Amino acid sequence: MTQITLRTAASPEDFAAVRALCLAYREDLRAHHPAAPALVALFYPDPAYNELLDALPGKHDAVLLAERQGAPVGCAMSQRLPDGSTEIKRVYVAPEARGQGLAAQLVEELATRARAAGAPLLRLDTMKTLAAACHLYAKLGFVERGPYQPIPDVALPHLRFFERTP
Repeated sequence: MTQITLRTAASPEDFAAVRALCLAYREDLRAHHPAAPALVALFYPDPAYNELLDALPGKHDAVLLAERQGAPVGCAMSQRLPDGSTEIKRVYVAPEARGQGLAAQLVEELATRARAAGAPLLRLDTMKTLAAACHLYAKLGFVERGPYQPIPDVALPHLRFFERTP
């Protein structure tokens, strides 16, 4: 197994790599289930998503980049919510790097940072049809809960919401 390194994205090149991974993530989401394209259009419309990625780190308190032999293979980010909790966003591992526990490492690194910052809870959401993600979050101690922020009614049947202490 090849060594994977996690680090904070800091340079323009790092953010370009995270941007490319996030665009791949959005394409993976679109392709994985028949209901997904409409949800992706709702939550990740092209102009707004590109604007968010172009502004990285933006409102995120952590943007992580995972590399294997210097090549970007994963990313994750987090942001503080108004109630003081930390929301985990855009956990993505490229297909060639899956199955090595990288997504769990990314989530746990964000948890460590949230704990150090005094966040009382970690929160996240994912599509119900992303079985591997749902399994991972349960395995990492996240428990299912209701929405923690306003979500359009049309999306609610397709999403699962989770939280845990950092």
